[in-house]
Amino acid sequence: MTAAERPLSRGVVARYAIGSLGTGGFATLPGLVLVYYLTDTLGVSALIAGLVVTAAKVWDVVIDPWIGARSDRALHRRGTRRVGMLVGALALPVGFALTFAVPPGVGPVASGSWVFIAFLATATAFSLFQVPYIALPAELTPDYDERTRLLTWRVVVLTLAILLFGAGGPEIRRAFDDEVTGYLVMAVVAGLVIGVGMLIAASTAKRSDATAAGRTPRDEPHAGEGYREGFRALARSLPFRVLLAVFVLQGLATGLMLAGAQFVATWVLESEAAVTLLFVALIAPALLVAPAWGVLARRIGKERAFRIASVVFAAATLSMVLLVWVPGPWVYAPVAVAGAAYAGMQSLPMAMLPDVISHDARLTGRERAGSFGGVWTAGETAGMALGATLLTLMLAATGYLESTGAETVEQAPAAVAGIALSFSLVPALLVAVSVVVLRRYPLRRSDVNVDAGPAEAGDAGTTGTASTTSTTSTTDGSTR
Repeated sequence: MTAAERPLSRGVVARYAIGSLGTGGFATLPGLVLVYYLTDTLGVSALIAGLVVTAAKVWDVVIDPWIGARSDRALHRRGTRRVGMLVGALALPVGFALTFAVPPGVGPVASGSWVFIAFLATATAFSLFQVPYIALPAELTPDYDERTRLLTWRVVVLTLAILLFGAGGPEIRRAFDDEVTGYLVMAVVAGLVIGVGMLIAASTAKRSDATAAGRTPRDEPHAGEGYREGFRALARSLPFRVLLAVFVLQGLATGLMLAGAQFVATWVLESEAAVTLLFVALIAPALLVAPAWGVLARRIGKERAFRIASVVFAAATLSMVLLVWVPGPWVYAPVAVAGAAYAGMQSLPMAMLPDVISHDARLTGRERAGSFGGVWTAGETAGMALGATLLTLMLAATGYLESTGAETVEQAPAAVAGIALSFSLVPALLVAVSVVVLRRYPLRRSDVNVDAGPAEAGDAGTTGTASTTSTTSTTDGSTR
């Protein structure tokens, strides 16, 4: 058994998984409270709040492919992706605290500008960590099932992070009579936890021989290569196109629900504290069920298990349409079902991405995990950001009234109904579309666990030809 074929050690799996304290925290807390902070504390209109958050995320989408190319370049030059991960881990807590440190008495325009600039810097720091973090599984192990194991435990920590930040963040905020102080303390505590998780995960990016996987100096990307390589990857790889499209659609759905959770708690369930119960209902089942999705994937394949998880999630969210007419604590039951399905919707596509990357490397003889990771992170970021934007558009269209500080307003029935539908019907439709797209995903276990590696595909003309011929019959989805 070669070193590459050995199972990953528990230490590597644990340290990599702990990085999801960072990714889960950053994806959850801003998505949960940032729009609400802007509209109901700083007095920024719902539409402008959505533009502030979206503009920062658009910047993230733009720079992710560039960061991916830089990460590949660092791997070629230094034999590790660790430096970028460390810079992101150290910078993010500072930017996150500044995002929620708007001085009291500042007007809505200045407040929105402050949050935009600080959140832009925070998102940049996050990308410096996240892009190489996404690329690492393809390099840590070539095995189909070991990747499932690695990403399953990552999602266990991810779901725990969602609970920790989604339930704990608002609780810290509510512990202070002054909500401005509460938001700042919440941001400082959360930023430190996120940074520590990222620092631990960065230790899995070990220094290695830059030519060990078929990398040669001629393969080293230029600064702008990430954009070109990203478009090339999308053009040549059907598995990547399909998987990315599915993940973006589902990110849009979950981003919409995440941004709407506090609004549902406040205006539909009529209790701001209900957001904590919503997150407990979502995450407790996910923590229990996440390993089961890995077991199911090993038995029936990742793509089939992923499809099942998506269908269950869509059905659970669709049932919550009844919130429009019958709001009440019954909603925690379908939220729990959605949470169990969400664990599979996170772990399985993330375990499929390294398969896509290694499959492409065998075909081309060139490994571009960073570039793939950059495009993937850009898509994930876009989906989550547009989810928050879609919510703000629905709020604006249904007449939602913003407020400042302790000011009390009464929302129109149409605004409350719009909040309920944004948490139920719209996410269900988005995930249903993603299930249809997922039917085109062609890779199976036999396409991933093959003997030929990137070096062989690049060095031997006959091997490269054989790989291409084999893949022609699999990437069109018609034959196996």
